[in-house]
Amino acid sequence: MGKSEEFPELSDTNWLCDFAFAVDIFSHMNELNVKLQGKDQFAHDMYTNVRAFKSKLVLFSRQMSNKSFAHFPTLAVQKEAARNAKKYCKSLDDLHREFCRRFCDFEKIDKSLQLVSCPLSQDPESAPQEVQLELIDLQSDSVSKEKFKSLKLNDFYASLNETAFPNLRRTAQKMLVLFGSTYVCEQTFSVMKINKAHHRS
Repeated sequence: MGKSEEFPELSDTNWLCDFAFAVDIFSHMNELNVKLQGKDQFAHDMYTNVRAFKSKLVLFSRQMSNKSFAHFPTLAVQKEAARNAKKYCKSLDDLHREFCRRFCDFEKIDKSLQLVSCPLSQDPESAPQEVQLELIDLQSDSVSKEKFKSLKLNDFYASLNETAFPNLRRTAQKMLVLFGSTYVCEQTFSVMKINKAHHRS
């Protein structure tokens, strides 16, 4: 029995094309997945990666509609790629819509995330009223500017004077604790799984 008889899909050019598209899009999604993992990641870091991926999906769809497969190397070598481009554009648009739907809650806190991650570049007038004056004080303080450059974000907010910056600290605490325990939990479960493995002596 030959491979073509055992796996008839391998002689189906449309199936191979779909498979190549899946390989490439899952490769891009895997890159995003890796970026969302690891220690010391805050919600704004994760959302930045998600927002970038959403923009990439728009770019992919636009390029694909022009029969350009620059970011889909596996698909690019398929003969039927151009003929199926419209179908893949729709898949990319659907994926973009799904990402927008799943991460719509982040749109509501995006300004707060930006405020916490980049307080020195925020316009005090567009910031919430309770932090406007504290933001001006922070942006005018050269010592705080140096601390922001040299310290990790959570250490920077911990170093702020509680009396002088109570609202900024409170806002930072709310944003920095989002998903704070996720990585620790995943890491703990992985360690437990290894420890309880039946191969372990």
